[in-house]
Amino acid sequence: MKVEPPSAVIDTDALRHNLAAVRRAAPGRRVMAVIKADAYGHDARIVAAALAGADALAVARVDEGATVREQGFRNRIVVLEGFANTAELALAGRYDLELVIHHPTQLNLLESHHERVRFRVWLKLDSGMHRLGFSEPEFRSALDRAAALPQVVAPINLMTHFACADDRDSSMTDQQLAVFERVCEGQPGSRSAANSAGLLAWPASHYDWVRPGIMLYGISPFAGQSGPELGLRPVMQYRSRLLATRQIEAGERVGYGATWTAPEKTWIGTAAAGYGDGYPGNLPSGTPVL
Repeated sequence: MKVEPPSAVIDTDALRHNLAAVRRAAPGRRVMAVIKADAYGHDARIVAAALAGADALAVARVDEGATVREQGFRNRIVVLEGFANTAELALAGRYDLELVIHHPTQLNLLESHHERVRFRVWLKLDSGMHRLGFSEPEFRSALDRAAALPQVVAPINLMTHFACADDRDSSMTDQQLAVFERVCEGQPGSRSAANSAGLLAWPASHYDWVRPGIMLYGISPFAGQSGPELGLRPVMQYRSRLLATRQIEAGERVGYGATWTAPEKTWIGTAAAGYGDGYPGNLPSGTPVL
């Protein structure tokens, strides 16, 4: 018997609906739609086309940005992790990609890059997440150094990233905003801080650009609250078929580790879906299936 493989079905109308929800939540702000990691597994080719109405797209790596540009996206594309070597810098120049600078080695590479290409850049502040970005004491000198480079288009844009915006009760987001405000005071250039959670829960974080990611795909950034409860529509359906059905007796157990026990005589079905198809093996018992 031929078995059709599982498939992910992408609803592009839902993507556009969720982009409209972003614009309603942050009126007047420009939207940098995050499509990193193959659009969170939703297929960046499909998602980039559906989100053509965004003001910019954000990807993780230079090669992702080059691919999106080759597919015909004409608006701005920002590379969130910037570049790691001269080859990536040359590729970014060829495809007109904007670069996030978060480490001194990137400034070194820019200084030694002598091709006649100028880059729009975003300087990233580590306001408390301690993952990527210049610390507050380092930031001003990094900004001055970047501004002095003929390879950089003025003004330099400024960004940071939140650690706990998905926790409405945490004080850390307010602390990070205070650091960002202090460091950016009086500086020209656009500002960006809000991820999906910041966009929905912290209006003070909206600034000039918002950077929605997970909410564009219909997923809530908040524990205990679903995407539809926030007015979002799920973008992906994961579909498969039943390989077999069978009836088991009360007390019989099912699956690896025999972790589920039938409370009574029960019909069970086995779906064609496993970790090889992208379905995580560690999802808990009780995960709903329609």
